[in-house]
Amino acid sequence: MNIEATNLTVSSSPHAHGKNTTAVIMRDVCIALLPALIAAIYFFGWRALTLTLVSVAGCVFFEWGFRKLMKKDCTVTDWSAVVTGMLIAFVCPVSLPYWTILLADLFAIVLVKQLFGGIGMNIVNPALAARAFLFSWPSLMSGQWVRPGTNISIFSPSLDGLTTATPLEALAASTVKPLPAESLLDLFLGKIGGSLGEVSAAALLLGGVYLLVRKVISPRIPLAYLGTVAILAFLFPRGIEGGTWMLYQLLSGGLMLGAIFMATDYATSPVTHLGQIVYGVGCGVLTILFRYFGTYVEGVTYAILIMNCCVGFFDKLGVPKRFGLVKQKKGGAEK
Repeated sequence: MNIEATNLTVSSSPHAHGKNTTAVIMRDVCIALLPALIAAIYFFGWRALTLTLVSVAGCVFFEWGFRKLMKKDCTVTDWSAVVTGMLIAFVCPVSLPYWTILLADLFAIVLVKQLFGGIGMNIVNPALAARAFLFSWPSLMSGQWVRPGTNISIFSPSLDGLTTATPLEALAASTVKPLPAESLLDLFLGKIGGSLGEVSAAALLLGGVYLLVRKVISPRIPLAYLGTVAILAFLFPRGIEGGTWMLYQLLSGGLMLGAIFMATDYATSPVTHLGQIVYGVGCGVLTILFRYFGTYVEGVTYAILIMNCCVGFFDKLGVPKRFGLVKQKKGGAEK
């Protein structure tokens, strides 16, 4: 009797059962990000597109170059570098110099992703780690928010008289009239200053619905994250009615982008159901703490990065009990 041996290939996460490959999943994420990109082009002009393309090209090049240098298989066809490039651009102001975003691409792909073993092996989200790295240049990252409706130059943007404060900065700085100039409708549609991919909550929610329909992400993490922020903001408003304060917190800054596209990253989020809920709640609590008591008005980046480091612990919370395991009293053996 001849028994044919079958070699199985074991690869790093993310693992998906069925027809979906990593490349298919990453392409779906790119499609889900397109509404936010279109909104950014509409509000900030074509530089939003060129900055995104430069970031994507940089991530793809650095991944290809590193894998080539290390004599490893080329992985640029899995589209993960494209997703990272888009997300890095989305968490940056549209006025950011091209050389700066290329440095962020290098940091995210080589130091955060490839040196840990490539896709699925990194312990924190590469795009958010790159954003934290870019705050080595705080004046470029938080001091030049372009006013929506302003078409700045693709090559050498001049920002004199074109900058504005974000709604979150207005909420944090104002003590007499806490409401920012922008209405809730402005925040929902994207007619506000901010990073190019986080201004339109409507566009981000549209992309999130697409990912849910395609079953790329589970609703547990986004709902736990957004729900926690909503509850805490409603219970502890500052200067205005709780419901209004809650909506401003939900629609301002990078919360929608982080909850839908960053916190749900397969490699850096829990896989168990309970772990995902606890992880989302933790992200929400930290976000509110950073926004209320931190010197930096936006807390999404550091909240998710901290929770990324605790994923192993959260997964242990949701591990089901092994079938047939009987745990005896203290001092006895475990069967």
